[in-house]
Amino acid sequence: MLRRPFVDRRPEVVARSALFLDRDGTLIADAHYPSDPAQVVLLPGAARAVARANAAKIPVVIVTNQSGIGRGHITEAQYETVRARLDELLALEGAHVDATYFCPHWPERDGQCACRKPGIGMHKDAAHAMQLSLPASVYVGDRWRDVQPAIAVGGLGILVPGAETPMDDLLRAREFTRPGVQVAESIEDAVAMGMTWIARGRA
Repeated sequence: MLRRPFVDRRPEVVARSALFLDRDGTLIADAHYPSDPAQVVLLPGAARAVARANAAKIPVVIVTNQSGIGRGHITEAQYETVRARLDELLALEGAHVDATYFCPHWPERDGQCACRKPGIGMHKDAAHAMQLSLPASVYVGDRWRDVQPAIAVGGLGILVPGAETPMDDLLRAREFTRPGVQVAESIEDAVAMGMTWIARGRA
């Protein structure tokens, strides 16, 4: 009996570009270990920026260092109430995040971990769970550690200076000579820049 060679005709899964966003100081005002949903205040333009990415079908993933949990300032349950409030406020303005990842570790006690930014553990977990391409993704935040993952994986990092951004972080971003790091005036500008970069195939 003649056997035909097996051909796998299942559609190939193509990893997607994503928008990785910091939380405190980028999407919401930095309340320093917020434990109460009432402390959550969206920064100007944050919801519009997220909604724009949503409309373009670009996955939006929050990646946030939360050492306050390791330090004992807040509990994971309190963190979750704050996370849920952010989701509610975004939804009220027609926006949503597709996933949120947090690192609860306090390096002084727990030692160096793979997930705390500038580490890429949270990003790798999201990429695996959501079929994302890290080199084709955009990394936005108000600290140098938020954009460093772009340097590590080959994506685009965009620093959005805010009230809590150290001057050294801003100087690093402005003086970085290799491609892959930019500075934006606002979260809306950052998302627009990132979407243009993605659309151009990381040009």
